[in-house]
Amino acid sequence: MNNKSKFHKKYWENNYKNNQIGWDIGYASPPITNYIDQLNNKDLSILIPGAGNAYEADYLFHNGFKNITILDIAEQPLKNLQDRIPSFPKENLIQGDFFSHIPTYDLIVEQTFYCAISPESRSKYADKTFELLNSGGKLVGLLFDFPLTEEGPPFGGSLHEYKNTFSEKFHINVLESSFNSIKPRLGRELFIIFEKK
Repeated sequence: MNNKSKFHKKYWENNYKNNQIGWDIGYASPPITNYIDQLNNKDLSILIPGAGNAYEADYLFHNGFKNITILDIAEQPLKNLQDRIPSFPKENLIQGDFFSHIPTYDLIVEQTFYCAISPESRSKYADKTFELLNSGGKLVGLLFDFPLTEEGPPFGGSLHEYKNTFSEKFHINVLESSFNSIKPRLGRELFIIFEKK
């Protein structure tokens, strides 16, 4: 299977149905929950793209954030979230393509989506994220910090690459090694806060 064939809907749907989701840690990542704990405005409009099982959505929802949209190309992880949180608004669970998504948000949470898309689409991701954010909106989350190869997903990346990809349209407020990553990823993740220019 070549890399281009890995990004279609059926590929991701099969991974979730067969529980072939090695990137899924089963709970919200500590660097992201730590950031969420510092947010005071519970009315923020939040998008989690390529969300998978979206444990960050669980954390947000149970901490009073209600304006959360989950977007994934596969249906199964959306069903999984609905099973975990029956009261989560169904209209905020969207099966669709990130690059075709239209509404705008105050905050986009990045957790293992960027590393799953084809590396050739990374500048397109930066453009689309810029487009989906309201004025002063932020892209916050984690990016992998290990050499980029053809093997993936997940695909790696580096601080230098991320600066080059995002700095034209975003203020790089934070781009640093994540001190509170889970043990298997310690030293292999960068925490980011990118603010729309």
